[in-house]
Amino acid sequence: MLFNSFEFLSFLPIVFLLYWFVFRRRWYQNLLVVVASYVFYGWWDWRFLLLIAFTSICSYSSGLLLEFYEGRRRCQQVVSATNIVLNIGILGIFKYYNFFVDNLDALFGLMGYHLDWVTINIILPVGISFYTFQALSYSIDVYLKKLPATHDIVEFFAYISFFPQLVAGPIERATNLLPQFQKSRQFDYAKAVDGMRQMLWGFLKKLVIADNCATVVNEYWSHYLDLPGVSLFLLGLLFTFQIYCDFSGYSDIAIGCARLFGFHLMRNFNFPYFSRSIPEFWRRWHISLMTWFRDYIYFPLGGSRCNKWKIIRNVYIVWCISGLWHGANWTFVCWGLFYATLLAIYNILGINTKYKHVVAYGKFLPSFKELLQIALTFFFVVIGWIIFRAESMTQALSYLKAMVSNRFMDLSMVYGKDCLVFSFLLLLVEWLQRDKQHALQFGSNKIFNFRFVRWGVYYLILLVICKYAGSSQTFIYFQF
Repeated sequence: MLFNSFEFLSFLPIVFLLYWFVFRRRWYQNLLVVVASYVFYGWWDWRFLLLIAFTSICSYSSGLLLEFYEGRRRCQQVVSATNIVLNIGILGIFKYYNFFVDNLDALFGLMGYHLDWVTINIILPVGISFYTFQALSYSIDVYLKKLPATHDIVEFFAYISFFPQLVAGPIERATNLLPQFQKSRQFDYAKAVDGMRQMLWGFLKKLVIADNCATVVNEYWSHYLDLPGVSLFLLGLLFTFQIYCDFSGYSDIAIGCARLFGFHLMRNFNFPYFSRSIPEFWRRWHISLMTWFRDYIYFPLGGSRCNKWKIIRNVYIVWCISGLWHGANWTFVCWGLFYATLLAIYNILGINTKYKHVVAYGKFLPSFKELLQIALTFFFVVIGWIIFRAESMTQALSYLKAMVSNRFMDLSMVYGKDCLVFSFLLLLVEWLQRDKQHALQFGSNKIFNFRFVRWGVYYLILLVICKYAGSSQTFIYFQF
């Protein structure tokens, strides 16, 4: 079920009313969440439910076994390793089997051998990477004694399948979300209203900017060799706004929706396009995934506690895995290596990338130095998204080459002007709100104490959505 569908607009109020006015006791609310989440997820294909149920049972059972074998370290290691292998194995079969078979066949083909391995025609379950990582975080944290194993299977299934963030994050940690299912929840009007504001902003980003940008990008990307360099750069710029508004828009809707039910999800985007460096960008983009890799891969490898060359090694390992997480294509791997190289350069040069405050803290405009830092970082990000969007590395390299060699200053073929205008207006609003949790968090701004001002903002956004919404597009990160 898509957030941007009439089915969801009917589904959400029904679940909300049942949750707060019929199933008032915690256990029954958790059960309702499980049922609603399975309806939400099964709307695409009921067969996907078998997979998420199996993943949930494996991780739930691993927690109980880890508790049962308390004090027997070897047994706990076997249990934890078995659960990790099961979950990663399922993910690998559905997402990477054909990729590795094809590449092994091509590799042996260079040596004159042909492998008769069979590829399989299989549908990639929506959001499998997200809920698999969420399930893994539970069993790893129980093994590391960061939280006790849960005995209530309903609350555990609710944690894995919670529908607002099920298919595209944020990737929640068991230490944050699971305890929220274990205690009673009271309806908080102020938090619910703020959640609806965040949802409204998310819908604006998705429907008006991401979907319209997608239409232009999809139309012209296929014949990029015919376009002048400046048009190719602007096309990359449009995809940069598309993927941000699409993914962060989903996160805004998910986080806001969860607040309607009394849950607090972790922040997933922190206005990343105002970053002053690549390391800062990745502390602000897809925060739930980046912190997952940091805690469960980077730190166990030694993190930043070893010498500089091992730190760089760790960065390359993490970013290679991050690229593969995004998809079974060499473009994603090279995209990860592109960022690993940039991060390594920052590390080698010893550039300070840890800032105490948001950019231009306490000021309206950034300093000239900050402006240059933001512009350079944003340029690298655009190049990275071009690699990410390309269908192959051959296309990515050809696109980048054409961008600097095809009549660069020819302005006769500039597309998506309306999309660029909306994108820059969005950046302006987010710049003004860059110290807030989301762009429509009014906070202590006195002007928004007046009801007619608040509702004027709401109606203006709804009017813009109704008038300028693009053709419906699937959320980009559903494929991951």
